[in-house]
Formats: sequence, structure tokens, C-alpha cells
Amino acid sequence: MSRVKLLGVYGSPASQRVEWALKIKGVKYEFITEDLQNKSPLLLKSNPVYKKIPVLLHNDKPIAESLVIIEYIDEAFEGPSILPKDPYDRAIARFWVKFLDEKCLPAVWKALWSQGDEQEKDKEEAYEVLKVIDNELKDKKFFGGDNIGFVDVVANFVGFWIGIVEEATGVVLVTSENFPNFCAWRDEYLNCDRVKENMPSREMLLGYFKSRVQAVAAISK
Repeated sequence: MSRVKLLGVYGSPASQRVEWALKIKGVKYEFITEDLQNKSPLLLKSNPVYKKIPVLLHNDKPIAESLVIIEYIDEAFEGPSILPKDPYDRAIARFWVKFLDEKCLPAVWKALWSQGDEQEKDKEEAYEVLKVIDNELKDKKFFGGDNIGFVDVVANFVGFWIGIVEEATGVVLVTSENFPNFCAWRDEYLNCDRVKENMPSREMLLGYFKSRVQAVAAISK
């Protein structure tokens, strides 16, 4: 039997993506919690280039970076497909996960934590990328069609974490009036049994982000 371990952090969107992929495939694994303030020798040995989580260990062989890990899981283990089978559809899915990670997530995160004169500018930039996502989801239940797939797994931050950070910071980016297709997708996403079973505690994350807001406010005084 193959040995599978995941080095990660509870509540991390990147770790959560990989856990979800493992569960879609039905792979049993051991989750090893990392302290990012005091990284373990195993993490530093397994990912000497970036020194970041998540890292998958499969029969003691390390694979780093969440997107790379998800594709590896899809190819290495039996079970339902995560990426589309058709080469063109796979390419389109890779395009959108790249857009989500490199354009959408940074812009949204920056806008949610922005303050002062920069806030409106940062919110406008976030609106632009969210509008692109909203247009892509027109007439779609999920990014890949009727079933959750690769892009939906990667989109866990915008599907789950945005609402929590909005509540913690008081910055509202997403409304059904501005982004109706995105909001319809998010409702389907959050009501999916598979998603609900594999997401971290909303209350725990909300408390964490509220404490970050308080810390930022204390520094600003």
C-alpha cells in the first residue's frame, strides 16, 4: 500500500485544495500540521526551494506547489477524474486556475485588506478580475459544466474564504447585483455535500481574521 502524507496548515486554502483532491480520489493520507513560524526539518528537506506548504509525500517522494500536487494526484491514483479528459478542456481548465492564482486571488486579497486612499483603487482592480470570473460562469453551474472539477477545487478561496474575510474586515466586494453568475456558482459550491464535508470551521477562520483586523488597527493607532 502506498504511503501518503500531506504537510500543511489547517485552514490554509492551498492545503485545503490538496486535501479535497485526495478525498475526491478516495486516497487515505496522514495530515502533518506545520508551524510556519518554526518550519520542520521535514518541510525544509521536502521543499528546499520555496520552503512552503503544502507538500505531498507519496512513498517518501515529495511533490510541492498545490496546483502541481493536484495534477499529480489526478494522474497517480485511481478514482474520479479531477481534470477534464479532453486535451482542449484540460488546457482551458489550466488557463483558469492560472488566472485565479495569479490575477484574481492577489487582487481580491489586496482589496480586502486595503485602507485609506488606496482602498477604492484596489477595490476597482478586484472588481475587474471578479467580472472576468462572473462572465466565465454565465450559464454554468460549475466552471467545468455540471460537475465540480479542477477549477472549482482551486477556486476554494473565492468560494469560501472571501465571505469570511469580508465579514472580518467590513469590506464588501461581492454582491449578487454586481456578480450574479459568481454568486450563483458560490451558492452551488457551498451547498455541495462534498465541499461542506471538507471545508474548515467558518467560525474558527472568522475569529482568526478578526484578530488580524484588530492587530492591524492596533498598529495603525
